[in-house]
Amino acid sequence: MNKPVRTPMLVDLMPAPADELGRTAARAQNFSIERVQSGPAASHRFASEREIILLLPHAGGTLSGDRAIALPGDSVVIIPAGAYAFALDRPAAFYLLATHREQADMAMPRNADAYASHDARVRPVGKAYERIAHGGDVRIHRIEDVTIPPDNGRLRFLQSDTMSINWVEYDGLRDNSALSPHAHADLEQASLAIEGQFTHHLRTPWGRDARLWQEDQHLPAGPSSVVVIPPEIIHTTEGVGDGKHVLVDVFAPPRADFIAKGWVFNAHEYHAEAEPAA
Repeated sequence: MNKPVRTPMLVDLMPAPADELGRTAARAQNFSIERVQSGPAASHRFASEREIILLLPHAGGTLSGDRAIALPGDSVVIIPAGAYAFALDRPAAFYLLATHREQADMAMPRNADAYASHDARVRPVGKAYERIAHGGDVRIHRIEDVTIPPDNGRLRFLQSDTMSINWVEYDGLRDNSALSPHAHADLEQASLAIEGQFTHHLRTPWGRDARLWQEDQHLPAGPSSVVVIPPEIIHTTEGVGDGKHVLVDVFAPPRADFIAKGWVFNAHEYHAEAEPAA
């Protein structure tokens, strides 16, 4: 029996003149990524039934909810469920990652048509994780303060109640003699390029039906793009060109394997919620 075929999708998140307030978005089956390009005069509203991850790779700003909170640049912010507004301190872009966004307050994902059908291979978010420390607090994590695991020399790992991210940052080329091709059986991965030039290397395994075989892909990707990788697709990403590279890998539900290895910086703030018995 042939498995469903969903191909990797590279989505450009740079805004066009018609994009309202510089907002663009992409999605996976379980989560969305919205990019907002703005100046300090604009306030952007968003709401979610679960925690939201706010990426501030450059400028900081002010988050307004029950009270106003100043957020620094170069940080990842875990925001509790609720309704908020955010305004940048200076012209820049920020990113909102979520599994339970209110659709009315976000841009239409540019790859929405790819999700007209459901892929049963993708594990649902389910109950995911419960915050057990700093309940109800906005948690600010400066990138420089997030510890890199000693056995994984480039990645910084964080989670929310329903998502996890890997923040990858390095200067110059990635050593292409030490890439890491791998696949996920039951997860989609989105790799968000924030700074630098990359090549996403993608291989679709061959099944019994040769009519469905596909050539390897080597997708060039610049800043403000995201590639969404279906389950079972072999993938790795290579930073190319000079300068700084920043790439954020996004998953939902959180990567339990990374949590078990002790790699996730804020995992001690969460407890895995048991799924109800079938």
